[in-house]
Amino acid sequence: MPIYQVVILAIIQGLTEFLPVSSTAHLALAHWLFGWGFKEGTSLDFSFDVALHVGTLLAVILYFLRDWLQIIAQAFGIGWGHDRQLSHNRGMLWLLIAGTIPVGLAGLLFGRHAEGDWRSPWVIATTLIVVGVLMWIADGSGARNKDLSSLGPGDAGMIGVAQAFAIVPGVSRSGITITAGLFRNLDREAAARFSFLLSTPAIGAAAAKAYWDLYKHHGGIPLDMRVPCIVGALVSAIVGMIVIAFLLDYLRHHSLRVFAWYRIALGVLVIALTLAGVSQG
Repeated sequence: MPIYQVVILAIIQGLTEFLPVSSTAHLALAHWLFGWGFKEGTSLDFSFDVALHVGTLLAVILYFLRDWLQIIAQAFGIGWGHDRQLSHNRGMLWLLIAGTIPVGLAGLLFGRHAEGDWRSPWVIATTLIVVGVLMWIADGSGARNKDLSSLGPGDAGMIGVAQAFAIVPGVSRSGITITAGLFRNLDREAAARFSFLLSTPAIGAAAAKAYWDLYKHHGGIPLDMRVPCIVGALVSAIVGMIVIAFLLDYLRHHSLRVFAWYRIALGVLVIALTLAGVSQG
C-alpha cells in the first residue's frame, strides 16, 4: 500500500475514532469505494489494525495523561490533582474499572461475530441510523445538570453497558457512550470526557488483542510493513489528539445534533451504495 493511502486511512481513523460517527463505517467506506486496505486475515491487514489501535491509544493516553495520573493517585489516597471535578470524585478509577467490565464481557462473548458476519453494510447502516436517532433524542431530552464530580455508580454502569454495544460495527464507541451520558443527565462536555476516559482501557485491550492475533497467525509485523505501521500510528495519534481537543471545546457551546444528522445521512448512503452494488460486503 502506498504511504499516501496509509496516511489517509490513519487520518480517517484519528478523526472518526473520537468523533461520534463510527471509525469502522468510514474505514469500510474507504475500502468499498476505493479498494484501499489489505485483504482480510493477512499479515498486512493484522499489522495495520495494530498500528491504528496503537495510534488511537496513544492519542487518548497522551491527551488525558494528567487526568489519569490524578485519577490513579486519588484512588490510593494521594491528594494530588489539577482538576476540580476529579478532586470531588475520588472513586473515579473504580467507576472506570466497573464501566469497562461490560465491554470486556461483550468482546469475549461476541468478538468473533463483531469481526465477522456483523461487518456487513446492512448492520453498519442500521447502527449508524439507530444511534444517530438516539443521539438526537438524548441531546434534546437530557437535563445536563451533572459533571464528573457527581458521576456515580449508576452512571458508570449504564455508560459501561452502552460501551459494550460499541463492538457492533457502526455503533461508534464515543457515539453510544456520550449518548448514554446525556441520558444520565451529564452535560455534553462531561459525557464526552468520561467517554474518552472509559475508552482508554478498551482501546488498550483491543490493541493488545490485535497484536496477539498478528503474532499468533503471522509471527509479528512483517519487515515491509514496519514503516507504514509507524506512519499510521503516528498520524492517527496526532489527528486523534486534535479531534479530542476540538470535540471537548465544541461541546461546551454546541449540541450533538450535527453528528446525529451526519450519522443518519451516512447510514442512508451506505444503504444506497449497497443497493447499487458498490459494496463488497
